[in-house]
Amino acid sequence: MELAMFLEPQAGGSYERLLELALWSERKGLAAFARADHYLMGGTSAPTTDALVSYGGLARETSTIELLTLVSPITFRNPAVMAKSATSLDEMSGGRFTLGVGTGWMESEHEAFGLELPSVKERFERLEESLAIISKVFAGGGTFDGKYYSLDIDAVYPEASPDLGIVIGGSGMRKTPRLAGTYATEYNMFVTDQETLAERLEVMTAAAETAGRDPSDIRISFAGPAFIYEDEAAHRDALTARGEKRDLTADEYAAFLDDRSVPHGTAESAGAAIERMASWGVHRYYVQDLRPLDEISLDEMEELYTALGA
Repeated sequence: MELAMFLEPQAGGSYERLLELALWSERKGLAAFARADHYLMGGTSAPTTDALVSYGGLARETSTIELLTLVSPITFRNPAVMAKSATSLDEMSGGRFTLGVGTGWMESEHEAFGLELPSVKERFERLEESLAIISKVFAGGGTFDGKYYSLDIDAVYPEASPDLGIVIGGSGMRKTPRLAGTYATEYNMFVTDQETLAERLEVMTAAAETAGRDPSDIRISFAGPAFIYEDEAAHRDALTARGEKRDLTADEYAAFLDDRSVPHGTAESAGAAIERMASWGVHRYYVQDLRPLDEISLDEMEELYTALGA
């Protein structure tokens, strides 16, 4: 099981703070450093940076850690432009960039920046065409003539390295896993229960085999929180407080977390959750932090990731 940091800089955070956290993640030996690709936090604007632009800096100022977006909306950029940015970041990082791709969903940021947000049906149609184009660019070029996008180029430079992959993320039961099986090198989803995971992987596997791909080549990853406490008393207080927000008792909320293998409790129980997740076939866990970057304590991160096994 690999561990990765997953940040939401749209909540507030400068490039310098993003860099500090990326360098810390690299020193800690985490597998990857991921950030969201959003311009607003809900309907609120905060100091932040563009995801792909920020990775241009991180690509040159880090040296070993994988860098990726979770995920870049196809409503923000033409897919050929997104793919060209990705091959550039791939070259700049020495093969350490991975492009996450999704439909886009936050209505408020599209309205604020004058971006079109089509219907859900159209967004999935656009996503599939986008993935086809991005895959062709990563393979060196080609032609594509779709309903929304087209491509007609013999070669694309910089050439993509063999390590330049595509992450497809989402919580759907049919469309997302089918697209992941057809195009992705990594299939990411928010933490879920083992039964739901198995259903999604069944669809993904069938799609991969239909596309002539080996399903075992697709990394399976979860993203979600992790809650570590000094002792069981502090853990119990937190379960009570967090459970009340969902109209659940402390025991009910603990069961909710356990059902999804969310790491919580003392270091021992959190580590056991990671091991259980790995037994389900999950290869990487992105620990998601929704706070503004300046509120993230490196001391807290050291304790958290050490408890999780980094």
